[in-house]
Amino acid sequence: MTETTLTPAGDRRRAFRIGIDVGGTFTKAVLVDNATHEVVGRYTTLTTHDDPKGVAAGVVRVFREVLEKTAVGPDEVIFIAHSTTQATNALLEGDVATVGVIGLSTRIEALLARRQTNVGRIELAPGRHLEPAHRHVLTEELSAGSAGELIAELRNEGVKVVVASSAFGVDDAGPETVIMEAAVAAGLSATGGHEITKLYGLTTRTRTAVINASILPKMIDTANMTEAAVREAGIVAPLMIMRGDGGVMDIAEMRRRPAMTMLSGPAASVAGALMHLKVSDGIYFEVGGTSTNMGVIRNGLPTVKYARVGGHETYVSSLDVRVAGVAGGSMVRITGRRITDVGPRSAHIAGLQYAAFANETTMQSPVLELFQPKPGDPADYVAIRCADGERYAVTNTCAANVLGYATPGLHSSGNVAAARIAMEVLAAAIGESVEDTARMILAAAAKKVIPMVEDLIAEYRLDRDQAVLIGEGGGAASLIPYVSEMTGLPFQISRDAEVISSIGVALALVRETVERVIPNARTEDLDAIKREAFDAVVRLGAAPENVEVTVEVDPKTHRVRATAMGASEMRAHDMLKEIGAEEALTIAANSMAVAPGDVQLAAATPRMRVFQGLVVERKWGGLFKKKRRPFRAVDIEGVIRIQRSDGVVRQSAGGRGLADLKALWEEITIYNGDSIITPDMFMIAGAHVLDLSGMSNFAQAEGITRAELSGMEDATPVALIGIPGARGF
Repeated sequence: MTETTLTPAGDRRRAFRIGIDVGGTFTKAVLVDNATHEVVGRYTTLTTHDDPKGVAAGVVRVFREVLEKTAVGPDEVIFIAHSTTQATNALLEGDVATVGVIGLSTRIEALLARRQTNVGRIELAPGRHLEPAHRHVLTEELSAGSAGELIAELRNEGVKVVVASSAFGVDDAGPETVIMEAAVAAGLSATGGHEITKLYGLTTRTRTAVINASILPKMIDTANMTEAAVREAGIVAPLMIMRGDGGVMDIAEMRRRPAMTMLSGPAASVAGALMHLKVSDGIYFEVGGTSTNMGVIRNGLPTVKYARVGGHETYVSSLDVRVAGVAGGSMVRITGRRITDVGPRSAHIAGLQYAAFANETTMQSPVLELFQPKPGDPADYVAIRCADGERYAVTNTCAANVLGYATPGLHSSGNVAAARIAMEVLAAAIGESVEDTARMILAAAAKKVIPMVEDLIAEYRLDRDQAVLIGEGGGAASLIPYVSEMTGLPFQISRDAEVISSIGVALALVRETVERVIPNARTEDLDAIKREAFDAVVRLGAAPENVEVTVEVDPKTHRVRATAMGASEMRAHDMLKEIGAEEALTIAANSMAVAPGDVQLAAATPRMRVFQGLVVERKWGGLFKKKRRPFRAVDIEGVIRIQRSDGVVRQSAGGRGLADLKALWEEITIYNGDSIITPDMFMIAGAHVLDLSGMSNFAQAEGITRAELSGMEDATPVALIGIPGARGF
């Protein structure tokens, strides 16, 4: 299956990026011009689950084909990366290696550590379990010889991968290293708890290491085959793998921590929205054929949580993704004369073509038929059987075409005449008009999605004035426009929506997160963890001059998290393009839906401008509720990095930044009787946005801010933004 835009060959000064998205059904590759970020080539094939080389065979096929179709030489490729469903699928299908855990501790901690490292049976999916073997050894008695004996015992029990997990291994990795070296010497793979995370919590750290170890052999085989094929093709650019938290890591890191790739498919689509569409705030939908992934982009970053496996928390950071069992190919179900549901089965699962993609001239004498897509399914799914014996599914996409939502140019756009023929048969069966029948189908689909939208808005405190629905994936038009109508929220469907995940992989930033538990963290502690994250992401290939590090402090758990993100050298060079002040003002005004004359510059740094609009009054129930003043922070690339419908903006500088921040904090903190409602605060230094939201008191914000300002010249411009705690509606 191919869809290709040919590119003229010849100019060897060109540079291209290849992004490959490995989905459950299709593997898609795009070739992106590094200078313009335009998609200049694409190729799609079925994902090669059953190939002896696994999904690696499909990855190799698509990147070879996309180069051949566009006549681009391997020497012109400066970046190649792919997402993968392999880690997630291996866990869901129970296709994992046998794991042995060796817990380690001193005699003092032995009783507790023996229990906490024996994580027992881990449910991977319904009916799929992982039950590691377990040993415990005292570090006082550990030697290379005793480690070898333990490894031999586990190997005789069929163990293929060894996990070394030591109490306080985040502080001293020595004992874990002894075990790992012995395992490797015996020909086994090994994972240490200290390699997974620097967080305390022995049970969770061990469980995460076990999950990582269980998929290690399979992922290493795939990595080796993919890398060998890329090098054989003459591509010398770094081979990167998409992580579940929205960044990429090099293949060497993937061989060490494959669990980090869980949920890398949805992460790829978010990366596409951030880098290709330059979205700063919104709810994204990746709409496929069977299911829809949903999540939040906030201040230009995706929301991230720890992944859960079998109901248990891990220390694997991944996007906070909500999954709805409805999408473009979801089939209609009826009981009597009533539409009862849409999905969860899709036309693809049933082996049927969408009616919307049929040829209406062949749809002669159509009749309605109810059937079971799979054995054990209810026999209430709708198909249309025609005189020639062909059957077609009635789907969300069919309804969207009938009602005009799937407009020409969108991937869901099909044959409206064929969709209407099928809809007429269904409409007659339930006694409704064609249009009302189509609306009932979309209403049933939207019913599964809208509660999730409302939950995300509430959980992440999204301003409804700023909440945009971002449609991605080939099925976006079959669902998003109708959900937009029902919620009153605006929407946009990504250009190149059907390959947005592949584009996201091609343009993604290198990312690394370092976490510690630091009670009463001092400025020097924050500086140290910030530097560690910075160094880690540079080692993975990021250009040092554009690495941004965000530090978060959880005052309840004392967890400190430093997340570093940066572009590769070639991407960094491209990011140096700048827009002028007038263009930035126009971008801000358009975003606020006001005239440029109604917007003014409120604060600026050398790489960011913050604009505010006129004061507006919002009504509720016929009464004035609150005066609000919207703002937009626009960076030198023209990307809106922060946007709210209300806020206070102040110009400051490095020398007085802390004092000005404290003054602004006190100005907009709300004292309501015995309760205090603290504001959300941001500080912008250069192009870096320091998010101080969620701090319960100024002392917590002060430590992070002091670390950010340390070493900054007194006159360096800094922008401060405060959002009052009592938001409107």
